[in-house]
Amino acid sequence: MTSDATPPSLALTPAQQQAQQEARELLIETVRIPSVSGEEGAAARFLTDWMTAHGFSAAIDEAGNAVGERGSGPYTVALLGHIDTVPGNIPVRVDESGVLHGRGSVDAKGPFCTFVAAVAALPQAVLAQARFVCIGATEEEAPSSKGARHAMHTLSPDAVLIGEPSGWAGLTLGYKGRLVAKLRVTKDNFHTAGEGTSAADDLTEAWFRIRAWAGGVGAESPGMFDRVQATLQDLGASGDGLTQTAWASVGLRLPPGLAPYAAQEAVYNAASELTPDITFTGHESAVRHPRDNALTRALRTAIRAQGGTPTFKVKTGTSDMNVVAELWPVPTLAYGPGDSSLDHTPEERLDLAEYDRAVLILTDALTRLAQTATAAATSTPS
Repeated sequence: MTSDATPPSLALTPAQQQAQQEARELLIETVRIPSVSGEEGAAARFLTDWMTAHGFSAAIDEAGNAVGERGSGPYTVALLGHIDTVPGNIPVRVDESGVLHGRGSVDAKGPFCTFVAAVAALPQAVLAQARFVCIGATEEEAPSSKGARHAMHTLSPDAVLIGEPSGWAGLTLGYKGRLVAKLRVTKDNFHTAGEGTSAADDLTEAWFRIRAWAGGVGAESPGMFDRVQATLQDLGASGDGLTQTAWASVGLRLPPGLAPYAAQEAVYNAASELTPDITFTGHESAVRHPRDNALTRALRTAIRAQGGTPTFKVKTGTSDMNVVAELWPVPTLAYGPGDSSLDHTPEERLDLAEYDRAVLILTDALTRLAQTATAAATSTPS
């Protein structure tokens, strides 16, 4: 069976059926509450209320994050998702096939609700072995990454899960880095019949040079993860009869081994002769975590127990994994139900059966992880 197929539902006890229904209601209501970046308050309040009612110690922190904690053991697991979305209203509904439609169902309320529902289902024996902190972060879809940047200074976890869609049998180990270059050329106006270049000519040539540099980085690599991707995100030109101006924003996706400031220097060297006015934002380093540790083993075993084949992935986008990696150098991966190709699209939707299965898998994996951590601690000489 491939990792894309959802096997038939396994028999559940009445208590598990009740928990599954409550987990679905959690997701549907969270998706129903609009929470564009910067406007997450209502969603955060709903989530903290739900967590409080289900045995968490929960509150909204200084960054607006919805934070819930269960467990008292010495091993700490941070489950960092995000509750903000990009704009775009998609009417929330569950269709006849049991598929939830709505903005954020995949990116990334579905994965975060998976975290919350799984931790809510953990028995007391597991909670005595480990501490689980669910963080519904704000402004992940904005350049600020406000919620994650706050959380990374408040915890020192032993393992980290990032809530992003990977598919129920997928485990994401890494994300590319990011840099945005804003170019601007301003020149005196001149008659187009004369010699010389326009502001738009110079800016276009600068873009060609940047693109040529990007195309040469990792060109021998068979996969996009190890190459630089350069994309024009904004482009324009105007004039007032005396002065002409051209501008562009270039988005760069950076591979591991290419630091954002090294990429910045390369872009400046390629383009500054033509566009001396260059500013840079969005300095995020690429990250790729090891595939064999206690966290990945626990999830691989849990996925197989549900009939799946674990699949490791790396992604060309960025996530809060990039943000927290520097201060949280511990076993880390991203996990969550859903098809990431639906992120930000008008077709965003999540199969509730896949969500159910991801909750079961994560509950099992967290149980195994806590047990492994306890066994390792007791076997270590004092």
